[in-house]
Amino acid sequence: MGSALLGVVFHWLGGLASGSFYVPYKGVKKWSWETYWLVGGFFSWIICPLVLASILTKDVFGVLGSQSSSTLGCTFLFGTLWGTGGLTFGLAMRYLGMSLGMGVALGFCAAFGTLLPPIFKLFFPSIPVAESIALIASSTAGRVTLLGVAVCLLGIFMAALAGGAKEKEMPDAEKKKAIAEFDFKKGILVATFSGIMSACFSFGLTAGNPIGEASVAAGTSVIWSGLPKLIVVMLGGFATNFIWCVGLNIRNRSGYEYLARHQRHAAHVKDSTAIENPTDAPAEEMAGHTDNTNAASGEMRIPLLSNFFFSALAGTTWYFQFFFYTMGETQMGEFGFASWTLHMASIIIFSTMWGWFFHEWKGSSKKALRLIVTGIATLILSTIIIGIGTYMKGTGGGH
Repeated sequence: MGSALLGVVFHWLGGLASGSFYVPYKGVKKWSWETYWLVGGFFSWIICPLVLASILTKDVFGVLGSQSSSTLGCTFLFGTLWGTGGLTFGLAMRYLGMSLGMGVALGFCAAFGTLLPPIFKLFFPSIPVAESIALIASSTAGRVTLLGVAVCLLGIFMAALAGGAKEKEMPDAEKKKAIAEFDFKKGILVATFSGIMSACFSFGLTAGNPIGEASVAAGTSVIWSGLPKLIVVMLGGFATNFIWCVGLNIRNRSGYEYLARHQRHAAHVKDSTAIENPTDAPAEEMAGHTDNTNAASGEMRIPLLSNFFFSALAGTTWYFQFFFYTMGETQMGEFGFASWTLHMASIIIFSTMWGWFFHEWKGSSKKALRLIVTGIATLILSTIIIGIGTYMKGTGGGH
C-alpha cells in the first residue's frame, strides 16, 4: 500500500512543480518570450537532467553509452516530437480560443499519453509486454485503474467547459480578440496534432525503459532509475525548442537581449505561435512589463541578473515535474501507464489553484465556478481511484 500511495504523492508533487513553474517568470522584465523561454529551457532540458542524474545515479554516462542506437534514437525522437507538440499548441489557442483549445489538446494528450504506451510496447521486443491494455483490463485492479483514467478524462472535459463558460463572460473587446482567427475545423486538427505530439513525452519515457533498467544494473536505486532517460528525452525537446527560439530571436531581432543592459525595442513577449506544451498547461507567457525606460537615451533597462535568476528558477521548477514523475512511475508497478493520467490531473489541479490565488476566476459566474470546482473534484477522485487500483494490484487482491 505504501508504494502505491507514494507513487500518487510523487505524481502530485510533479503536478505542483508543473503547475507552478511559470510563476517565477512573473519576475522577468523586458525580455522577449523566446529569450526567457530558451534560458529557462536550458536549465530545464540540459543542466538539471545532467546534474541530478550524475549525483543520484551510478555511472550515468556509462549507462547511456551502453545503450543501442535504436533505444537512444527512439527516445530522442519522441523528445523532439514532444517539442513539436508544444510549438503547435499556440496555434490551437489561436483557432479555438484558450478553453476549447486547451480542453481538446489536454484531452488527447492525457488519453494518448496514458493508453498508447502499453500498446506501443508491442512493437519493441526489448520491452516487456506485461502492460498491454488487454492484460491490464483482465484483472479487477486493472479495470479499477482504467476507470480512474476515464474519470480523469471526464474531469479534464469539465475543466474545459468551465473555461468555456468563463470565456463567454469576457468583455467584448477581449472576446473579439480571442476569436479573431476562429476556425473550428482547422483548430480541431491542430489541437489534435498538438495533443498527440505532446503525449510523445510519455512515449519517450517508455522507449527509454532499457536505460532505466541498465541504470539499476549499474547499482542505481530503483526510485532514481528514471533520471538517465530524462537526459535523452529532454535533449530531444531542447533541440526543437532551441531551433524555434533562435529562429524567433533572428526574426524579432531579440538575440541581443541575452547580454544587453538596455532594450532597443518593445519585447515580443506574446508570440501566438509559441506557447508551452499541454504538459505545462495552463501556463501563459507571464513576463512583466515594468517601465524601466531611460528618458535620456530612450532605451529601457534590462535587469539582466534577475532575469537569468528567475528564468533559471522557472526552468528548474519545470524540470522537477518529471523528476518526481519518474520517481512516481517506479512505484506504480504494472500500472505505470496510469502515471501520465495522474500527472495531467495534478497539473490541472495545482495550476487552477494558482489561478485562484492570482484572482483569475474573480467575477466569474456561478455556473463557471461550479464547473471548475466539480472538474477539480473529479480529477482528485480520479487520482484516488487510480491509487486504489494500484494498491489492489500491489496486495494481490485485484486478480
